Amino acid sequence: MIEVDNELCGHCSACVGVCPENALDLIGYKVEVVGECIDCGNCVDTCPLGAIEGCF
Repeated sequence: MIEVDNELCGHCSACVGVCPENALDLIGYKVEVVGECIDCGNCVDTCPLGAIEGCF
């Protein structure tokens, strides 16, 4: 499962675009997990600010 630190997040939505399960969405000014995360790590690797952490 992933955790998004929305205080670090720059709201670029790069993570949303790389998620193969569409588990992330930018809602207002927050990235939220809206689906089932498969722990692929794409969002963690893509985030330029290190705002996403995973425990895989």
